Amino acid sequence: MASTTATLIPLEAVDPAMIEEVLDRAFGPDRHARTAYRIREGMAWLPGLSLAALDENDMLVATIQCWPIGLQTKQGQVPLVMVGPVAVVPERQGEGFGVGLMSAMIAEDARLAAQGGRALPQVLIGDAEYYGRWGFSAALTGGWRCPGPYEQHRLLARGHGLAAMPAEGMLGPWEG
Repeated sequence: MASTTATLIPLEAVDPAMIEEVLDRAFGPDRHARTAYRIREGMAWLPGLSLAALDENDMLVATIQCWPIGLQTKQGQVPLVMVGPVAVVPERQGEGFGVGLMSAMIAEDARLAAQGGRALPQVLIGDAEYYGRWGFSAALTGGWRCPGPYEQHRLLARGHGLAAMPAEGMLGPWEG
């Protein structure tokens, strides 16, 4: 964090109404119309990878959510984790809360995998310039589609097994 420190806590420790308030402030009340919401429709976020950041005054200033989704192919559905939204309240953006949450989520994913958990490729819709620092890239997502408007170059993925993922398919809620 730039000049402040944050306390990261599991997102399930936060009142759902407070999470919604942060999301509304970060993305606006029309955020539910975004394509990412269609991809994860009906899914509950993954508790182990979804986190919240509290500022130096223990105020909720940022959240990250991860979701179980799938890539539907002719051969069946392949599991993925959808990262996002990464939400930071407007007056605290640029202070490093988003970077901290992303880094902590990726570290937790690696920790779970090291303990025998299943490490799944991660996907998000975002800016390669920002998310590239964690290995997200559009290099292998050119044949993937989303249920709604999106820019193909913003469909980014990273993680173990990504190179073995099908080259084509439609992203949507996990049905497994």
